[in-house]
Amino acid sequence: MATLFTKLIKGELPAHVLLEDDQYFSFLDIHPMARGHALVVPKREEDYFFDLREDELSGMLPFAKKVAAGIEQVVDCKRVGLAVLGLEVPHAHLHLIPINKISDIQFGKESIKMTEDELSELASEIRANIS
Repeated sequence: MATLFTKLIKGELPAHVLLEDDQYFSFLDIHPMARGHALVVPKREEDYFFDLREDELSGMLPFAKKVAAGIEQVVDCKRVGLAVLGLEVPHAHLHLIPINKISDIQFGKESIKMTEDELSELASEIRANIS
């Protein structure tokens, strides 16, 4: 059975896409910790991050770096934090989260509320700032 992320990649479910190439896909989290919280996933389904092939692992960070740079141009933050948890969805993924202090990354806290229009507008702004 396809994961939620595979359904997003295939366009079977809507996503606020930031960047896509032949191997990776990035989109805004619909339950963000912060404005601009994005996910980066390989297109090939693999449950555990460290079970990804070497080429997938080595290509994922440069792809994520492009997305993070776009986020930093749009969202007021000191950095874009990176987190790998891998328990939420059985599809390897990275979280890119705009932060100003360490406590800004807390996966147990309530997500911020953003409307579909706000997410769509933010995705458009970030896309426009990805080189």
